[in-house]
Amino acid sequence: MRYSRIMLAMIGLVSIGFAQENAIPSTGYPGLDKYRASRISIFTDDFGQLTRYRDANAAMKPPAQNENRVVFFGDSITDMWKLDQYFAGKPYVNRGISGQTTPQMLIRFRQDVIDLKPKAVVFLAGTNDIAGNTGPMRLEDIEANLASMAELARSHEIRVIFASVLPVNNYTPESLELFSERSPDKIVKLNVWLKDYCAANNLIYLDYFQAMVDEKGLLKSEFAEDGLHPNAAGYKAMAPLAEQAIEISIRK
Repeated sequence: MRYSRIMLAMIGLVSIGFAQENAIPSTGYPGLDKYRASRISIFTDDFGQLTRYRDANAAMKPPAQNENRVVFFGDSITDMWKLDQYFAGKPYVNRGISGQTTPQMLIRFRQDVIDLKPKAVVFLAGTNDIAGNTGPMRLEDIEANLASMAELARSHEIRVIFASVLPVNNYTPESLELFSERSPDKIVKLNVWLKDYCAANNLIYLDYFQAMVDEKGLLKSEFAEDGLHPNAAGYKAMAPLAEQAIEISIRK
């Protein structure tokens, strides 16, 4: 009996040690820790979330002759954007997925962009990489993922529009953690790279940042309640800039 109790205790200690060793490391941000824990099944079973748009893609017909199909590709800021309300009658396709980072987008890029045969793709990505949604990310790794997708697009004659990462702010209680996860300095540095990459490769740089930043270098308070995700006013400011960039890209 004593031997059994000792063995059970040892097994318990080993189990506790194993659980601790394999626990998700804390990011230091409770909200982000909770988010990452809630995504374990996605991270392990369908990291790129290929199932999200698989059926919709299969049901989509090839572009009609002279159709200027455009795919808006990104994270929650794209996912939440009701394109039909801001671009009425336009053949614009939303392929945003909330919370995604550029490595996830790279996995689904062929299915959700290339196979839809658009004339152009509008990228809006990077803020979740900076936040660490799928783990710590260096700026150069974000840049490499974006460059890889641009190269894939161009090899399939898809015009590339890179949108700047939006500024963030900490003006409301709900914005505080989202802001602390996203370094304004890293956002500016990534945007500098995006602008330079577009100039060097004859791509279109869509500058949302300058239209939405305030005198403190943060997102204007009227554009988001949580300091990150645009509200109706934010999308209203973004829409004409996106339309102008698309028109320039299509004419090239």
